Amino acid sequence: MIYIKTAEEIERMREACDLVSRVLGEVARWVEPGVTTRKLDNVAREFILDNGGKPACLGYHGFPGTLCIEVNETVVHGFPSGYALREGDIIGTDCVVEYNGFHGDSCYTFTVGDIDPKTERLLSITKQSLYKGIEIAQPGKRIGDISNAIQTFCEKAGYSVVREMCGHGIGKSMHEDPEVPNFGRKGIGPILRPGMCIAIEPMINLGSKNVVIESNGWECRTRDRKPSAHYEHTVLITEDKPEILTTFRYIEEAIGSKVVNNK
Repeated sequence: MIYIKTAEEIERMREACDLVSRVLGEVARWVEPGVTTRKLDNVAREFILDNGGKPACLGYHGFPGTLCIEVNETVVHGFPSGYALREGDIIGTDCVVEYNGFHGDSCYTFTVGDIDPKTERLLSITKQSLYKGIEIAQPGKRIGDISNAIQTFCEKAGYSVVREMCGHGIGKSMHEDPEVPNFGRKGIGPILRPGMCIAIEPMINLGSKNVVIESNGWECRTRDRKPSAHYEHTVLITEDKPEILTTFRYIEEAIGSKVVNNK
């Protein structure tokens, strides 16, 4: 069942989405060689709790972290660990926050120092594809229109789209209807209506689209172990155009501050 949010519920969604955006902005300050993924997870959890929120992923069906950690070939659902980031790594940090009964969901793939140009282009195309999908998220369009926009853009650029994982509706629950795949045909799927909130999240691979689920039952990685990129926004369908409820502004400010301070 697809839940249409009231005006009051939308305001609560905005609050939750602002908090999850600020969480990733705080995480951005710590991404550098030598920092462990467990440290990033602790930073996120403490920030959420200090600001009156709840880490929605922590304990979800037994998941052990606040962040889904996605280093290099990990597509999604990686565990925080003692792994220390290395120059040239990429790391996706997928975070869901519950605040006042509603959820905000966002993901950003960070670079750790200088990275390979091929991987850098993958990140750029994946991030662009997120906004290609969002552009289509207008009332009267269908979920398949979003899916097709993302798939077409990424495949034309030479990349592959993960099939096993997808975006979703979001609100009082972390995962609501409808599913939002990153591949598909135009004109199919549920109709987008004002008041719907959806998480759009392209997961795009440098190599093959094929993935493997590790023995822990959670971590999803590319079968060929080539890099995967992941970006996500929570989006509100309005009467005329999509409204992006999350923002990467806090991340960009943090990254910019790090560059200035390192000069």
